[in-house]
Amino acid sequence: MAGYRKLGKTASQRKALLRNQVTNLLYNGKIVTTEARAKEIRGIAEGFIALAVKEKDNFDTVTVNAKVARKDKDGKRVKEVVDGKKVDQFDTVEKTIKKDRPSRLAARRKMAAYLYDVTEIPAENAGRKKGIKKVVLADKLFDEIAPKYVDRNGGYTRIVKIGPRKGDAAMAVLIELV
Repeated sequence: MAGYRKLGKTASQRKALLRNQVTNLLYNGKIVTTEARAKEIRGIAEGFIALAVKEKDNFDTVTVNAKVARKDKDGKRVKEVVDGKKVDQFDTVEKTIKKDRPSRLAARRKMAAYLYDVTEIPAENAGRKKGIKKVVLADKLFDEIAPKYVDRNGGYTRIVKIGPRKGDAAMAVLIELV
């Protein structure tokens, strides 16, 4: 007997399907799928959330000096002529950053290896490359999702049956973060 559901797919198709659905669940908070798929997704998603809850506060805050290009009132870089060449001017700025400890870094890399990259495209920029923003799901897990579940011991997702799906009558369910 298999330790997991085959879902009527080859191994590579099944892995891609599960990665895609777990990514969408964590990004959107809920998805509609079949019951068998939802039960497979639940274990993976809850594992990532549990890992994020465990490593939520495992970082050091460090102050670093960074060089930032000086900009004028229009947002363009200020240039200065040095030896006949135009060179950007830079200011030194102190920034406070979070530096992951080794176990949190390992957790972040584990999440990045499994979850797909998500790009946000605002409605007004549809069809254009300008304004596209990459969303790092590991950051979302650590900063937004994990703080909600600190006092909870598992059971981060809920499966609600919707009814038979039109077309093939498979049981459609809504899986959502609690």
